[in-house]
Amino acid sequence: MNSSMETDTALLLNNGLVHPAHQHHQHHQHHQHHHVHGQGQRHHTPPLPPASPCRERLRHSQPMHIQAVRCLQEEHQLRPASLPAIPNPFPELCSPAGSPVLSPIQTSDNHVRTIVKVWSEDGAGKVVEIPADMTARDVCQLLVYKSHCLDDNAWTLVEHHPIQGLERCLEDHELVVQVQASMSSDSKFLFRKNYAKYEFFRNPLNFFPEQMVTWCQESDGSIPQSQLLQNFLNSSSCPEIQGYLYMKEPGRKSWKKLYMFLRRSGLYYSTKGTSKEPRHLQLLSDLEDSNIFTIITGRKLHNAPTDFQFCIKPSKARSDCKELKMLCAEDEQSRTCWMTAFRLLKFGIVLYQNYNAPQQRKVNLSPLSAPVRSVSENSLVAMDFSGRTGRIIDNPVEAQSAAVEEGQTWRKRGQRMNVLGSPSPLHPSSLSTVIHRTQVWFHGRIMREEAHKMMIQQGQVDGLFLLRDSQSNPKAFVLTLCHHQKIKHFQILPCEEDGQVFFSLDEAATKFTDLIHLVEFYQLNRGVLPCKLKHPCTAVAL
Repeated sequence: MNSSMETDTALLLNNGLVHPAHQHHQHHQHHQHHHVHGQGQRHHTPPLPPASPCRERLRHSQPMHIQAVRCLQEEHQLRPASLPAIPNPFPELCSPAGSPVLSPIQTSDNHVRTIVKVWSEDGAGKVVEIPADMTARDVCQLLVYKSHCLDDNAWTLVEHHPIQGLERCLEDHELVVQVQASMSSDSKFLFRKNYAKYEFFRNPLNFFPEQMVTWCQESDGSIPQSQLLQNFLNSSSCPEIQGYLYMKEPGRKSWKKLYMFLRRSGLYYSTKGTSKEPRHLQLLSDLEDSNIFTIITGRKLHNAPTDFQFCIKPSKARSDCKELKMLCAEDEQSRTCWMTAFRLLKFGIVLYQNYNAPQQRKVNLSPLSAPVRSVSENSLVAMDFSGRTGRIIDNPVEAQSAAVEEGQTWRKRGQRMNVLGSPSPLHPSSLSTVIHRTQVWFHGRIMREEAHKMMIQQGQVDGLFLLRDSQSNPKAFVLTLCHHQKIKHFQILPCEEDGQVFFSLDEAATKFTDLIHLVEFYQLNRGVLPCKLKHPCTAVAL
């Protein structure tokens, strides 16, 4: 038994090669077993040297020629406790070099894909797998493609915190994976439209009241209206937003009215009235490591003085409400001014690049994306088939009248057809009372408050509208329209003439056969409305 163990040890020590003396010893071991046992080793078998601590632990699965195994004892103290103690047969693949422990192969961060779940307004969610360098704009385009939506550059990702009651629209250039890493487990992304995201580039005077914008360098405190946005985008200029805001006192439900200043260096409040002297200014928050959020909970939760709440949240703060700077404005216009100026002062020219990118892409693709009319379409002419033979209508006024008449005839013919294309046994006007339910701007029996909420979420820009069922009159409808950041409601009443039902906004002065016809008219004509219908308030289902 001892001789067998010695032979195995000798095999390991000689790297698998058997010494000739050991071969002879093994050949005669059945004759010399009692001599070995009684007298020790024979003279032709060299005595084994004293085994070192490293060699005593050798096994068949650990050959001697692997240097990493020999260094395992010396480097054991340097190994982190979280790594597994697995000998590495390929040390050149390790990081750092020479490490005796297997480690995963390091890959570029851009090739690591992350699971992101996005929710729609109806509560449905979609899971997408994105790389680390994918921006919010790229994710929106991906969702638009997967959901077969119209990409009008108004879609946005919303960072939503339900427990804190906060949300904000991600900027198009922000990396979604980085934003998700700073969110808590209860937070989520929403996919919705926001028409007001870059509206301040189109109508800056509506977003920045003259009394709130000043020049820090000028003594008179005025700023040229023509250079309003240029001063925000130019990093060398120093525009300033000033005015009264309510600030929630930390740890209490009371609010304090303070005069505040928003500059590139941060948000300050004056400790002495409206004084802007440096010794009277106290820094409330910087812009670099913070984001601005809208508070979506009611004013009762925080005992706010008005409904126009917003807050500044540090980028790395997940769920600590103590780090939130809760603020409240006097009206919607001033809140929009503070929040828009915060974005402009923080991101500067990057916002303009985000706004201009879709416009530039549209210009570059316009020669290819424009529909090409065929020869047969270009050769179409108006024809009159009322007589025995057809004739070409040369008079343009008569041609337009014929086209309108043909369109009305098609509508009347369509009203007598059901959705399957067969004649409908229902009343001729039954289709006109339900066809609008297929449109994206119609939202059925939603309450007035819900309509207000949707309009605010999608940006209170001029022309944003939706239609809904009337709560007071079951046969009527309501047009909800936004104008000058105010939400107004107009009732659409049915009226009957010659047995046919029409719809009207102006007491039957202008009548329409269905709501689609009504919307199309007011998209082209203002009529009795304060502005044209421009942006339908929609809710997409992912």
